[in-house]
Amino acid sequence: MTVRVRFAPSPTGYLHVGGGRTALYNWLFARHNGGVFILRADDTDAERSTPEFQQDILDGLTWLGLDWDEGIEVGGPHGVYRQSQRLERYQEVAARLVASGAAYYDLATPEQLESLRAAAESAGRSPVYAGTHRATPAQVHGHLAEGGVAPIRFAVPRPGETIFEDLVRGSLRFDHANVDDFVILRSDGTPTYHLASTVDDVDFGITHVVRGEDILSSTPKHILLTLAMGGEPAIYAHLALLNGPDGKKLSKRHGDTSLRAYREAGILAGAMRNYLAILGWSPGDDEEVVSPETMIERFELTAVSRNPAVFDTTKLEWMNGVYLRALPAAEFVELTRPLVESELGRTLDDREAAVYAAIAPFELERAKRLTDAAPQVTFLFVDDVAYDDASWEKVMTKQEARVALDGALARLEGLAGWDSPSIEEALRAMLEEHGLSASKGFQPLRVAVTGSSVSPPLFESLEALGRERALQRLRSAADRVSSES
Repeated sequence: MTVRVRFAPSPTGYLHVGGGRTALYNWLFARHNGGVFILRADDTDAERSTPEFQQDILDGLTWLGLDWDEGIEVGGPHGVYRQSQRLERYQEVAARLVASGAAYYDLATPEQLESLRAAAESAGRSPVYAGTHRATPAQVHGHLAEGGVAPIRFAVPRPGETIFEDLVRGSLRFDHANVDDFVILRSDGTPTYHLASTVDDVDFGITHVVRGEDILSSTPKHILLTLAMGGEPAIYAHLALLNGPDGKKLSKRHGDTSLRAYREAGILAGAMRNYLAILGWSPGDDEEVVSPETMIERFELTAVSRNPAVFDTTKLEWMNGVYLRALPAAEFVELTRPLVESELGRTLDDREAAVYAAIAPFELERAKRLTDAAPQVTFLFVDDVAYDDASWEKVMTKQEARVALDGALARLEGLAGWDSPSIEEALRAMLEEHGLSASKGFQPLRVAVTGSSVSPPLFESLEALGRERALQRLRSAADRVSSES
């Protein structure tokens, strides 16, 4: 059997990090088994589905490095991979199920359904709809002939139960007494998720369905539909949902939840892919940072945890830092220079580009995100530095600030060579002369030349800024400290 899996998102919102993990697990399972990974669009919700969201899904998967073998944009033997273009097929299946007795037209009004629900709850019974208002063939014919409409429901066999082995959750059993006769075709002729998804899985020969556990309660319905169509049920694997650090389901209250937000915030694709992979699965050998090749080699659905994993941006940033420091300096410059230019609102000239290329490796050593670089280097490319208020208040109001600034000027103004080793030697001599610690002596200089207490290394920053500009900033800061004292 050739493994065939699918990722079938609805383009009704930006691709969620949980959806990214589901896609990744499907992709890893397919690649591990030499199978086929299919991308499908469950886009029957015409009101909420948009081209923008569809493109975001494609961009997100491509960014993660997940290529698909069949589906949207690449095509395949099954022709159309968008549900919005397969409506006739769903209507055909629904009609066949009605003809076979596996489904029926239902004439219940909303008021009747609400009355049945209320009565069941009042009696302490599960409010399961079991075909109370199922129409006879004669009723259906007359109703439709008069221009009426009615939904089609699947007739769940009762008594009975659906039992299946979930690759993640183990053996599962669903009593049909708790399963509604569910709608498969709405009265307007559009399919529900249950029908469209199941028909696609059967038609496309899906062997394994890997999806979130929020769909678990729908699985007996999909198995029953598959059997009624004469198909072979897929093997299921339901993934625990992601939680935030507080142990509750991941949502916007925990921060960004879309892949695009992290892409735009400077997370590398490799780091996000690696982090998503270990949210519920371990590559073994106490490893966390692993290559895609290693993931593919070791991935097994049976090794995925049934417990929710915590999506923690602090851990993601740590991993991103690992991936950043593995980048060649030239690649880091290439990735971050556009961000620097965006921060400045202009392009760097050749001299400035060379200055940035020289200082960027020092940023690389401490950055957690690509976006960390730009705010910390713009001081190199502006005429007048803007002081961060919090940094000024914390550092420049202390009595050591004026001593450090005056001492630095005295040492640097006559310095023969303007390079970081010479600058460091001169400034460390200044510390010794005035009995200052590195923190009390260097922080005022950092704020003076960069505007912030957080910046690239001080000596390299002074070298990159150049003698005249650096000395001018030290003088300006010293004058302000004097005027405020």
